[in-house]
Amino acid sequence: MLKNYFIIAWRNLKRNKVFSVINIAGLSAGIAASLLLFIIVSYEMSYEKFQKSYNNIYHVVTQIKFSDGMSYNPGIAYLALPALRTEMPDIQFAGIDCIYGSQVMVPNGTAENSKKFIEDKGIFFAEPEFFKVFDSYQWLAGSAAVLGEPNSMVLSKSQAAKYFGNWQQALGKTLVVDNAFTAKVNGILEDVPQNTDLPLMVLISYKTMKPHGDNYGYNEDWGNVSSNHQMYALLPPNVTPDNVNKRLLQFSKAHYTLEKGKANFLQPLADMHSDTRFPLFGEPGVSKTTLWTLSLIGIVIIVMACINFINLSTAQAVNRSREVGIRKVLGGNRAGLFRQMMGETAIIVGIAVVIALMAVHLSLPFVKHIASIEEELNLFTPKYLLLLAALSVVVTLLAGLYPAFVLSGFNPITALRNRISTAKSGSISLRRGLVITQFAISQVLIIATIVAISQMDFISKADLGFNKDAVLVLYSNTDSLSLARQDAFKQQLLALPGVQNVSFNSDMPSSDNGMSTNFAYNQQPGEKYQLYLKFGDENYLNAYGMQLVAGRNYAASDTVNEILVNESLAKRLSPNKLDNVIGKTIRFGGGRWNEIVGVVKDFKTTSLREEVRPLAITTRKSSYSNIAIKLHTSNLQAAQNSIERLWNQNYPEYAYNAQFFEDTINAFYRQEQQLSLLYKIFAGLAIFISCLGLYGLVSFMAVQKTKEVGIRKVLGAGISHIVFIFSKEFTLLIIVAFVIAAPVAWYVSNNWLQSFAYRIHIGIWIFIVAILASVIIAWITVGYKAVRAAIVNPVKSLRSE
Repeated sequence: MLKNYFIIAWRNLKRNKVFSVINIAGLSAGIAASLLLFIIVSYEMSYEKFQKSYNNIYHVVTQIKFSDGMSYNPGIAYLALPALRTEMPDIQFAGIDCIYGSQVMVPNGTAENSKKFIEDKGIFFAEPEFFKVFDSYQWLAGSAAVLGEPNSMVLSKSQAAKYFGNWQQALGKTLVVDNAFTAKVNGILEDVPQNTDLPLMVLISYKTMKPHGDNYGYNEDWGNVSSNHQMYALLPPNVTPDNVNKRLLQFSKAHYTLEKGKANFLQPLADMHSDTRFPLFGEPGVSKTTLWTLSLIGIVIIVMACINFINLSTAQAVNRSREVGIRKVLGGNRAGLFRQMMGETAIIVGIAVVIALMAVHLSLPFVKHIASIEEELNLFTPKYLLLLAALSVVVTLLAGLYPAFVLSGFNPITALRNRISTAKSGSISLRRGLVITQFAISQVLIIATIVAISQMDFISKADLGFNKDAVLVLYSNTDSLSLARQDAFKQQLLALPGVQNVSFNSDMPSSDNGMSTNFAYNQQPGEKYQLYLKFGDENYLNAYGMQLVAGRNYAASDTVNEILVNESLAKRLSPNKLDNVIGKTIRFGGGRWNEIVGVVKDFKTTSLREEVRPLAITTRKSSYSNIAIKLHTSNLQAAQNSIERLWNQNYPEYAYNAQFFEDTINAFYRQEQQLSLLYKIFAGLAIFISCLGLYGLVSFMAVQKTKEVGIRKVLGAGISHIVFIFSKEFTLLIIVAFVIAAPVAWYVSNNWLQSFAYRIHIGIWIFIVAILASVIIAWITVGYKAVRAAIVNPVKSLRSE
């Protein structure tokens, strides 16, 4: 029976080559696109699932409630960890502290001869208890206990090989970190999977960090919450998250006495990667909304491919009516014919699946690059093969049920007389409805893509409040040796041709730095919101092209002395007149009072997703880990070479590590740019599938109207009139689709834009472009086939029937 179905299906494919190619191409494209999107979504949802206690591990985070909103921080106060262990002994807590851009040096005699590595991520201070919460890591050598010793460290297998050639040679060796301390390698971990927000590459014991606390932001102040210091909890089976959250609320009230709105709560490990309120160690996750959007696009693309198949199969049914009539006369029943048609559909879907698999295999590296997925993704795993099998069954049922139902229901007498019309071979209204559905989906994707592109363009051209061009940022260190050389190095840099200005500072104007503190103003009790801090020398404003709107710049100082505030803070402190804050005093945490001497024009402290934060800028030499060098644009490469040469002369102990400020700004929007590109690709694919279906229907219409076209031409109709006959119905269907698509697209796009504090307005021009694009694409598709039908000799057309 199956062999018979296959032979009949193959004959039909050969007999109707154009329609077969369109059906298989449409289904292949739809299955491939859906599979690629589901692979991306599946990977993003797999983060941390390799942990055995995945469902019982929680991230302890901080929220601060203000009168005008909420602020979120993935970190926690350093003092909270020992306090929670004392007050909640039934719960296993563990802390981990991340450091960025640190230098790891493999000692080899002198500093000049030693190999140096700059690690942008993956270096953590940790304690043995971390592995009681996260117990799924495999130890190749040593155990968690080695992190209980001072000057002790653990490396991942690949990191150990990077430093020492192979991991076995690393054991017992020493590494120098940031020229601040030397630690011995006492343990080796198997490499951590890529689908984690905790990329453990280098782990250093907590006892090593505390003596060097000033270098790494360690602070025993309940008002200081650092996003670098994070805490996790493993809940026993008999303790619920709700119960712990109630206890954490009481804990917060007892300890955050100066900030009544500050509280800690549990975030499930399952939500950690997708909760964009809490960027983990500077890396924003992919929101659940985005994942649902990508999943929905995958579903609608496969639905569109099925619509193509349904439309073409029912439209072609008239050509198979005699075959159906003969089979029924010879004893075939409806159930048997239905099974045959479904079998033929399954064979076509099977061919499409094979082609789709090849397409996915070839395009997966490209899609992984767009989505920044570094892990090897093997398509031929049980999970993906099961998904593909389920997808094949769903597509076969979606695409095959209705055409099989229509074909198997033909009256044998009418079918043998070949009087089955296109109207009887399936509802024309249904086919029109399906075409409208296709184009409505396409137009939603077109409009959403235009909005995404426009928002990215707006971001690239937005006034950020500073000058990001030609500012080279060197990542320095804050150990005593580096600090002692700063002044001399600065003068040497300023003497270089091509260098306009130099500033030592803690941070760039716009970054993911989450350093914040509670504060008090004008000798009054503490304010009820967090203040963000940046430290820089007296050249900080000039190097980054920032402007004062009131007062003056602060004087040079090695410690916190005079203060600058931004407009957002000044407006909160003095709503009526910004100048009123000049001369007033401000205090960070429990420190001393310092005078406000100037107000800086607001600049974007983070990405355009967020409002400008209330911010203070002041001096503190011990925090200057960045060097901002403003360059002339005439010969950037020569200036960079001179700067690198000077660096190596002054800091032979440190690797040269520099990046243009503009590149760090662009990195803020990497995820949006990636998503925008994905939307473009899959919107284009949806349009392609729509056009395939449209071309198939027009091709079939051209065959059905052959005699009509011939008569019209004999009676004097021109090519333009014939094209109009073919185009008018589809144009009306596209307009109806647009009426449906426009409000849906506006709702979806507006919701996405809400994630940006600074965003475009969705103008009417976007909708005009979308409808024009759809109509023009449809006209090109229909027009090509219509013109070919119109130029056929009318004598041939009249003989066709």
